[in-house]
Amino acid sequence: MNIDLLPDWLIDILPTLTHLMKIALIITVAYLIKRLIWRIVERLGATHSLPPRMLVPLRTMSGWLIVVIAMLMVMQQIGVSAAVIWSAFTGFAAVAAVAFFAAWSVLSNLFCSFLIYTSAPFRVGDRLEILDASDKPGVKGRVAEIGLLYTVLQDLTSEETQGAWLQIPNSAFFQKTIRRWPPEEDGKSRFQWSGVAGF
Repeated sequence: MNIDLLPDWLIDILPTLTHLMKIALIITVAYLIKRLIWRIVERLGATHSLPPRMLVPLRTMSGWLIVVIAMLMVMQQIGVSAAVIWSAFTGFAAVAAVAFFAAWSVLSNLFCSFLIYTSAPFRVGDRLEILDASDKPGVKGRVAEIGLLYTVLQDLTSEETQGAWLQIPNSAFFQKTIRRWPPEEDGKSRFQWSGVAGF
């Protein structure tokens, strides 16, 4: 196509139109990739029977990552220099690294909850004993709920504490020895909110 045949006003705005089309393409591709990743996460959740609240952090983090990359690409198309983009990116990475280390305990518990759901070392209704050493008695309880940060046990350690709720950080199950009793098949030892049989 011969550009000389185009009207002068169209030739003047042609570079702007080109940049706008590139920006629109970047936004469209980012949106499609985001939707694709969300579908993959949903399919992963359905395959491994993960609860919906477990999928929220994965969707949120992947969505923000795509948005940040798309914004950097759009800034480049607008005319922001590569040095400014690189400075912004390294600054963002530094802040993210500091936040990551500051929230390490929270993130480790989130990751451990994902491992608990996928590898299933125990399930709701199982009786557990968390041991500091294999020859010493530990905390005993029945699993009531597996959350994103904590696993809730109904305390069965002693008569005085029986019935109390224990909130154990999920990372503790990968740092200590766990003794496990699965629920009985007749259902009598399955967890119930009204009462729990002792060890």
